[in-house]
Amino acid sequence: MRFPQIQISTTDIQMDYTITKPFQRIQQRRAELNISQPAATVEINTTNAKLDINMDQMWRDLGSKPVGELIKEYAQRGRQEMLKGMSRRMGEGRQIMMSAGKGQGRATIQNISKQNHGPERPGPYNIKFIPSIGSVKVNITPGKTDINIERNAPKVDVTVNKPQIDFTYGKVNSKMIVRPDVQIDVIG
Repeated sequence: MRFPQIQISTTDIQMDYTITKPFQRIQQRRAELNISQPAATVEINTTNAKLDINMDQMWRDLGSKPVGELIKEYAQRGRQEMLKGMSRRMGEGRQIMMSAGKGQGRATIQNISKQNHGPERPGPYNIKFIPSIGSVKVNITPGKTDINIERNAPKVDVTVNKPQIDFTYGKVNSKMIVRPDVQIDVIG
């Protein structure tokens, strides 16, 4: 016994596609940027240091004094020596007067001259530093510096340019070359 058979034949669809690709272009000009900053303001105030050196005492120790001071000193010394000389002469005159007529005549005058012209004893010897320590006086007044800085902020000016966009849509065109087909045949 023979059974009928079904024979199916198909034809696939064939398409022809034409594709136009989309086009997109984006352009943007650079932003305009302007930055400026004014210079900082710097103000400097200084007070100068002061150095005072007083050497008057040192010069006095070395024997160099102002003329007026030297005149006063020498006048004082001369007056004291004059008074000492007057006092000595008065004492010697009194001594001669008291011994007069007592037969000592020459001996009194010899004693007085021994007192005045005898060998002087040397004084105590010692080291003396000239000028004396601390005779130069130094006084320092320190200086002062004030610095004031005023900062100026930067000025930033930005202009943003918008982007320019060109866009073309893509297309797909299709065309059917072979239509699909299904054929069914029964054999037998």
